Amino acid sequence: MPQSVINTRWRRRFEVKISFIIPVYNRPGETEELLQSLSLQTEQGFEIVIVEDGSSESSEPVVEKYRDQLDIHYYFKDNSGPGPSRNFGCEKANGDYVIFLDSDCVVPENYFAVVRESLEKNYSDAFGGPDRAHKDFTKFQKAINFSMTSFLTTGGIRGGNEKMEKFHPRSFNMGFSKQVFEATGGFSTMRFGEDVDLSIRIMEHGYRTRLIREAFVFHKRRTSLRQFFKQVYNSGIARINLHKRHPGTLKLVHTAPAVFTLGVLMLILLSILVSGYFLLPVLLHIVLLFLSAAVKNNSLSIGILAIVTSYTQLFGYGTGFINAFWRRMILGRDEFSAFNKNFYK
Repeated sequence: MPQSVINTRWRRRFEVKISFIIPVYNRPGETEELLQSLSLQTEQGFEIVIVEDGSSESSEPVVEKYRDQLDIHYYFKDNSGPGPSRNFGCEKANGDYVIFLDSDCVVPENYFAVVRESLEKNYSDAFGGPDRAHKDFTKFQKAINFSMTSFLTTGGIRGGNEKMEKFHPRSFNMGFSKQVFEATGGFSTMRFGEDVDLSIRIMEHGYRTRLIREAFVFHKRRTSLRQFFKQVYNSGIARINLHKRHPGTLKLVHTAPAVFTLGVLMLILLSILVSGYFLLPVLLHIVLLFLSAAVKNNSLSIGILAIVTSYTQLFGYGTGFINAFWRRMILGRDEFSAFNKNFYK
């Protein structure tokens, strides 16, 4: 189809509201912060669909506070997890294009304007944006953000370091057309990695995905070190599950945390049995992490914290990956076996 026809169709679509879908589970405080940031957008013309996923702490009173400021709709449903809740919200949404945000995110004032302008100029059936740390985040939150986005830890497979085309959007900051939703059926029931699974299926259906670097969100990630470990551990498991669902999608970079984990353990063992010099590569990596995080955040303390969060991220993902590889690839277990009692506990 000629680009001019696509552009004309897209301009017409923007006369209908874009819908933000926000699944919520026991996070009224976070919901209020996100809604406040949406109320401060430089451009309006969108609707918001809040899906309360069986919470015991309702966000409905928070939603009521913004009824006069935003075109907002609230739905309560039985608990089913974020994927089915996003699908539920998409079914209720009026827009031709839906954007998914996690409740622990806030958006800069120009977020909607940036997405709108970018899609008008270069339409894409689906898009994703990166995450950043806000200046008001705690030092621990900034350290976690570093460990989740730095090339030294993730190898450039998240956020702004990824390739612009054939991008796998993540559900904390992801959008696609209703046509894509109807063609793919939306998010699957995967316990983790459901956003990457959907991104792969979007491309398998012949749709285009894209990274919009300027459409970033501030991802607060209110978590403890223990919770963070479990999150990345489950992400490591999910990568093997994604490989089983979509053979050929497992890349060398995805194995890096597992190789790193085994390598560090081997170097520690050799330093004990042979020579302490075997720890030099580990010490060099620690120094690089410290310098990179300290310079980026202009803080020595964040540099120190980033060492802890980065090794938590690498070891968590790595051990989850190894566990799932053993259970699924060697023992032939089912998709959920590797999670056992670890998921959302």
